[in-house]
Amino acid sequence: MIEIFFKTLPFFALIAVGYWAGRTKFFSEEATAYLTKFVFYFALSAMLFKFSANLTFTEVWDPNLVMGYLLGTVVVYAIATLVAMFRGLDVATTAVEAQCAVIGNIGFLGVPMLALLLGEPAVGVIMMALAVDLIVFSSLIVILITGSRDGRFDIRILRTVAVGLIKNPMIVSIILGLSWSALEIPIPAPMNDFLAILAGAATPGALFAIGASLASKSAERLHIAGWLSFCKLFLHPALVAFGVLYVFPVDPYTAAVIISASALPVAGNVYILAQHYGVAPQRVSAAILVSTAISIVTVSFVIGLVAP
Repeated sequence: MIEIFFKTLPFFALIAVGYWAGRTKFFSEEATAYLTKFVFYFALSAMLFKFSANLTFTEVWDPNLVMGYLLGTVVVYAIATLVAMFRGLDVATTAVEAQCAVIGNIGFLGVPMLALLLGEPAVGVIMMALAVDLIVFSSLIVILITGSRDGRFDIRILRTVAVGLIKNPMIVSIILGLSWSALEIPIPAPMNDFLAILAGAATPGALFAIGASLASKSAERLHIAGWLSFCKLFLHPALVAFGVLYVFPVDPYTAAVIISASALPVAGNVYILAQHYGVAPQRVSAAILVSTAISIVTVSFVIGLVAP
């Protein structure tokens, strides 16, 4: 366990450096936004394409894995939804809280960290989880918020969701990479070198960007942030573990990867959605800040517990 902690510590140290840079204004919010764009659209996209171009569809798609992950995630989503409804929250705010409870920072933290800690074979599992989060739950929050404001379901919401998915560089990179793999076209050496150089910027860039963006987050409504962090860091990996170990069993290595991915802190894209729709952005901000701080210990614990 201690060995795993020391292996994860450099990743969180990079986040801390980014946090320091943002907190001291050495890195402005505008600079952080541009760094995030670079990582999101270029470095991380190159990494995902490079990984997926060397995978087959069968290495990413595993029906049991999808169902087990979905089962655990849906149960946590339902628990967070029921608690929010019991507190009398509206549909939009309830949807945002439920999103915090299940959507982890797989893109910016999970892909680079888990690929290094658990090995490159983990990438296919991580990409599957990322795809489920983006396609199912990021679509669901848009449908719930938009539908609650209009007072009814409009077919045009699906167009908004579809356009959002098509414009997401993570989804596009994975699809292009798998398509390249399916065509069995070797990656030319210059292209491979280009992708390797650009992808190399993803890990430090993403971690630094996480920290710098956390510097602008507030820690208001700590009791709610604590509850949502508990859902994300403890309930989510526990119920995903139940799903992939007992209900839809997968092999031990795959289970270890998906459980570890489920233990990651609340994702920054939940804040982007909350801010875009004007629904409880400060609540999400606090959940991201608190869950990331606690995850320094909890992520190491979970990985150490499940790693084969």
